[in-house]
Amino acid sequence: MISFQDVQEARERISKYVRRTPTVRNRTLSEMLGTNLYLKLELFQTTGAFKIRGAFNKILSELEHARRAGVVAVSGGNHAQAVAYAGQVLGCRSVVLTHRSTPRNYIEATRGYGAEVIQLEDISEAFAKAHDYQDQGMLFVHPFDDPLVMAGQGTLGLEILEDVPELTDVFVSIGGGGLMSGTAVAIRSQKNVRFRGVETEGADAMALALAAGHPIEIRPTSIAKTLGAPSVSFHTLAMAKEHLLSVTVISDKEAVEALEVLLERAKVLTEPAASCTLAAALRLRESFRPDSHVVLILCGGNLGVEDLCEYHARFLKS
Repeated sequence: MISFQDVQEARERISKYVRRTPTVRNRTLSEMLGTNLYLKLELFQTTGAFKIRGAFNKILSELEHARRAGVVAVSGGNHAQAVAYAGQVLGCRSVVLTHRSTPRNYIEATRGYGAEVIQLEDISEAFAKAHDYQDQGMLFVHPFDDPLVMAGQGTLGLEILEDVPELTDVFVSIGGGGLMSGTAVAIRSQKNVRFRGVETEGADAMALALAAGHPIEIRPTSIAKTLGAPSVSFHTLAMAKEHLLSVTVISDKEAVEALEVLLERAKVLTEPAASCTLAAALRLRESFRPDSHVVLILCGGNLGVEDLCEYHARFLKS
């Protein structure tokens, strides 16, 4: 679907528009896991998540079309902000279709970047409406099932390779699978690394697809709303089969526990969709050697204060 060269070309294309985020070793977490543990701090990316990498690569690759007809996206979270921001920077009208349960902070941020936000009953209706806009001529920026989007997300993997040359293991969150696909190609094309996917219960479309042998529709129920793709695609499923050692499915409670560990010990506030990688690493700590070099991709940090307080009260307050 994509090659290492596609990722390299994406990096050249988007470099002036995105931040190169740091990958840092954390001593406390390394001691907890008995190995060398690094955090890829993609939550410090513009808009607070990795999604602008793919959005910029897609829109820049078809910029004349985008400026002429506008861009449309479907998202209940970070992809919405990414497409809105990229459209604003590149001078394109943007329309974002989302569902009514989308958190208020995401909608306000997306509108703040100049997008028209239309809320529909559910994500399936949003995708159907997006295809109507596409038929009318707008450029559809799919949240994950697009080779240009995948290649853009993969640029994150190039940075990890540069920052941790001794890399042995990577943990990556999976929603629809675009981040996993791009980073796996970027990293595993150059180095034989153990690549592990992570999902939360109720947002485990990839684990269910791997078990069934084909994509299946789910109704996401996890608090990790940015992992809540209604299904993976045949392309991202094929990437998972080729590159992933495993997919670990953790509970929302484990994700919130890990979120608070990261906040207290690493001083970063992540979404449950990102903190779940630490929860998975803690569960699998026996598989690491003292000389392993393990990277957790902290893919986003768009968490509202209200949600943080609600999660703590719901899952952790005794």
